[in-house]
Amino acid sequence: MKKFRKVLDGLTTSSPGGTIGSPSCGSAAGTPTAAPTPREIDVQETLVSENFQLCKTVRHGFPYQPTALAFDPVQKILAIGSRSGGVRILGRPGVDCYCQHESGAAVLQLQFLINEGALVTACADDTLHLWNLRQRRPAVLHSLKFNRERITFCHLPFQSKWLYVGTERGNTHIVNIESFILSGYVIMWNKAIELSTKTHPGPVVHLSDSPKDEGKLLIGFESGTIVQWDLRAKKADFRIYYDEAIHSVSWHHEGKQFMCSHSDGSLTLWNLRNTTRPFQVTFPHGKIQKDGRKESCKPILKVEYKTSRSSEPFVIFSGGLSYDKAGRRPTLTIMHGKAITVLEMDYPIVEFMVLCETPYNNEVQEPYAVVVLLEKDLIVVDLTQSNFPVFENPYPMDIHESPVTCTAYFADCPPDIIPILYSIGAKHKKTGYSQKEWPISGGTWTLGSHTYPEIIITGHADGSIKFWDASAITLQMLYKLKTSKVFEKPKPGEGRAAELVEEDPFAVQMVSWCPQSRIFCVVGISAHIILYRFSKYDANTQIVSLEVRLQCESEDVISPSENENNPCFSEQGSHSPQPHHQHPASPGNRTPEGIKDSIPCLKVKDRVVRVPPGYQSELVIQLLWVDGEPPQQITSLDINSAYGLLAFGNCNGVAVVDYLQKTILLCMSTLDLYGAADPYQRLTRSPRRNRQSTSEFCMRGLSNFYSDSKKRIRTSYQSLTELTDNQQSIDMERSKSPTSVKGPGRKLSLPTDLKTDLESRENSFSRSRSSSVSSIDRDTKEAVTTLQFGESYGRKSDALPTPCLWVGTSLGVVLLIPMSIPTDQEERMEEPVTIGPSGAVLMLKSSVLRFAFLDLVGALIQSPYEVWRDLNAPEDPDRPRRRKLVHFSPSSSQDACGDGHLAVVCSERQAKVFLMPSQSCLFVHNITESSFVLRADVVSVCNSVCLACFCANGHVMTLSLPSLRPLMDVNYLPLTDMRIARTFCFTNGGQALYLSSPTEIQRITYSQEMCDNLQEMLGELFTPIETPEAQNRGFLKGFFGGNAHTFDREELFGEAAAGKASRSLAQHIPGQGGVEGMKVAASGAVGELARARIALDERGQRLGELEERTALMMTSAETFSKHAHELMLKCKDKKWYQF
Repeated sequence: MKKFRKVLDGLTTSSPGGTIGSPSCGSAAGTPTAAPTPREIDVQETLVSENFQLCKTVRHGFPYQPTALAFDPVQKILAIGSRSGGVRILGRPGVDCYCQHESGAAVLQLQFLINEGALVTACADDTLHLWNLRQRRPAVLHSLKFNRERITFCHLPFQSKWLYVGTERGNTHIVNIESFILSGYVIMWNKAIELSTKTHPGPVVHLSDSPKDEGKLLIGFESGTIVQWDLRAKKADFRIYYDEAIHSVSWHHEGKQFMCSHSDGSLTLWNLRNTTRPFQVTFPHGKIQKDGRKESCKPILKVEYKTSRSSEPFVIFSGGLSYDKAGRRPTLTIMHGKAITVLEMDYPIVEFMVLCETPYNNEVQEPYAVVVLLEKDLIVVDLTQSNFPVFENPYPMDIHESPVTCTAYFADCPPDIIPILYSIGAKHKKTGYSQKEWPISGGTWTLGSHTYPEIIITGHADGSIKFWDASAITLQMLYKLKTSKVFEKPKPGEGRAAELVEEDPFAVQMVSWCPQSRIFCVVGISAHIILYRFSKYDANTQIVSLEVRLQCESEDVISPSENENNPCFSEQGSHSPQPHHQHPASPGNRTPEGIKDSIPCLKVKDRVVRVPPGYQSELVIQLLWVDGEPPQQITSLDINSAYGLLAFGNCNGVAVVDYLQKTILLCMSTLDLYGAADPYQRLTRSPRRNRQSTSEFCMRGLSNFYSDSKKRIRTSYQSLTELTDNQQSIDMERSKSPTSVKGPGRKLSLPTDLKTDLESRENSFSRSRSSSVSSIDRDTKEAVTTLQFGESYGRKSDALPTPCLWVGTSLGVVLLIPMSIPTDQEERMEEPVTIGPSGAVLMLKSSVLRFAFLDLVGALIQSPYEVWRDLNAPEDPDRPRRRKLVHFSPSSSQDACGDGHLAVVCSERQAKVFLMPSQSCLFVHNITESSFVLRADVVSVCNSVCLACFCANGHVMTLSLPSLRPLMDVNYLPLTDMRIARTFCFTNGGQALYLSSPTEIQRITYSQEMCDNLQEMLGELFTPIETPEAQNRGFLKGFFGGNAHTFDREELFGEAAAGKASRSLAQHIPGQGGVEGMKVAASGAVGELARARIALDERGQRLGELEERTALMMTSAETFSKHAHELMLKCKDKKWYQF
């Protein structure tokens, strides 16, 4: 704990480790000011660096670019591998774990050690990894790197410790799972095939042990060759040479037949009694043409052949459609007896797996579901019902249903908001799902004690908004809102919106939400803003539309006559605005030359519409085209429910709207806001010659990611939503990078020229913020980058706080605009809000990002808000609905009224703390010199507040308040990109999130307390379960079914019999040691103890049952003996002929 005392004597001071504040810190335009009354500020700072630690918590969404799938039928957990080296392990809702290979190599195949709490991954860098799942955060125990051969297929028999590994050269190696060391036993390709064969059989594409005899290994080669290898005799039992390439093989459970899928769309069934030709050949989707030939079909990439006691066998496969049916969606075909069902999928099928009741391959399989992994979705089909319905997916796999364009994160929300949103959203859920429980039900998860209501909001390219319940590190969809319903559908030939953004005119750019008042505001890419109110009742509503002409620059003012016609610059509209609509124009308004003027990009529905319960649109604000130029992108937004005001800005200026009276209060260029207090004293500009320059798009600090910061809105939008979706563009971007690796499955590197480009933009970016007159004249626009309503002091002479609007610009200037708002409810709806610039100016380096207000003891001052009331609820005469406002005045926590407050201002380069109303700079800290801040928020952590920053160089920092002491600085993301930059956001409780891929949300924490409690919050992947016993095979089956149970792999593959493998063939790499290894060992020991305890309990139970049966047998024996004795006595004296 550290105590800071500052005596304010009118001089600007510097913080420890900071720089001396510039003289303009405490004045409007660099002029000296009168010294305020000396006073002592006593702030108890409780946060220290030990309160902070950065770590990942949980990842939500669908695994991006999935490649592999595996399922543990006993533990009932699912694993999905991805191209970037990630592995997601899923169980029951709440059990969701993400692991990442350090190499980042694509995952080729996954194999569970069934019911052992372990997973084997085979990666594209030809490395095998063994993961321990008996801990909440899995870790790699062993790795084995193949040096001379490339891995193509792996197979691990149930309850075996020997893993078969097939390679590209056609060889099969055997790995001991316990030691992760290669056996000396190798099946070479030239031994597997006949000596007379002249061609190489190709890579190994299949390995499986025979259900009839574990000592027989079936090897499938890509060329169409199949070999059954006798592991004991070390020779081939039979060889099959088929003229079509093989993609997969599946056994019948009796081990007498197997089925293959081929590249020509055929399925072949082979009988072991006669392997010279297939027992059956079928083309499931190939019809016979008029000339008698079969249609050419696509390859069947995988087939599974599963038996059932109560019905015909299931044959399930992917692909195989005929080529002539262009445009057909990917399919999964289920053949059950004579019935053939074709399920069409929305995306290409990556992998599928049939879930069966038994883990034993020599028992009747009894399939009950099919897990289908698509490129962008995961579905599970119920096989127990004839119509094959899908299960309702409990995981949030549809975050990317439309590309995510913005995010917002709210922790510690009002507790009633989540149930209300869920009840409204539940009415619109899809139906027709299977009634059975979700089959992936493994693991355990309990609601931890460190939970509070959290909501994540995602905005999407199609204009939809999704509210997610993010409490207790889970994610569940609450409510979906479609903003496009406010507008008329654009006609294909019209193209007004198409000229701005062709495909997604409704794309969401930013959102603003007040959980207390439930007012929600959306900013769209077509320069539109929609205001929503929440209601539990449906209603008929007329959407009010306001049109704002915010396309003005200083050089546009050429003559007084032109000035009079432009309300943006009218003296009356600037300083004492009147409530009026900004001359609404008809959508077809054009100048005689055909140039678009005074028309919006979209057309709002002008009729009464029926709106369902939930968020209902009340007001739409649209920026207009001016002289044939589209409106500029909106860069900042703030809404305050207590004031009833909404403010927004772009690179031209700022506008303030009274959404209660539906009027425009202020619409001014940034330059006009200064009045006489312009700190740069800009020169008068000549009239603009090239009008095209203003239609070019100007972004703030994020524009530094581009080599050209002035790009069209569509270009900017594409860079966000299509950053990694378009593979061709990725490859082109990758080709610029000298470190990108070529090869199948290895196109995964991020472009390294991003950093170079960023540095070059940094230099030009800093130069553009030079305070010289010539530099300012060269800068085309000064954008409004952030806005904040709050109770503050607009002028130094103010004794009491009043409603103010804080405006931050891209040149590091802070402007204060005081407002006068009627307090009485009736007056508020009738009297105008007076608003006008005060001339108060504060200065920082670079673009302003965030404002926050603290009282004089360092506590955060919340913005005032209106308590939610349902405007559509039935009227109660006894209790009329009135506005109930909650204010947090700066003086509410002080003994004396009007003591002032502290204002925290953060820009892209530095942070400052000002004392209001004197505007004296108390503390200043230069956050970064070599990079710039992307996101900054003042957040609550450990019952205190701090400033959290995320920089473009990947650093996450926290600074104490108000002294701005560095508390944490972690290099978290060395290479960042546009998607992360646009979606990164902090929230209270030491949490943050960002879009780690186009389909996944990554949540992180920077709180030491949450890191400590994380183990408690995560789910357990492994639960001790007794392995189901194998069915009794019977005497005859055991006698004639071979000696499968006497097969000893250790005797064949062990070092004593097979010797050691070549050291140069593969390199063993031990897993993580130290503390992690100890945790793994401890966790494994706990798991073993639990299993041993269960085994003892079951043994005791069986002993008890045996004792009872023994007692019954003794009683029965005694009764029999008694009756026998009585019978003997009765018959003792009788002669033989008397019987």
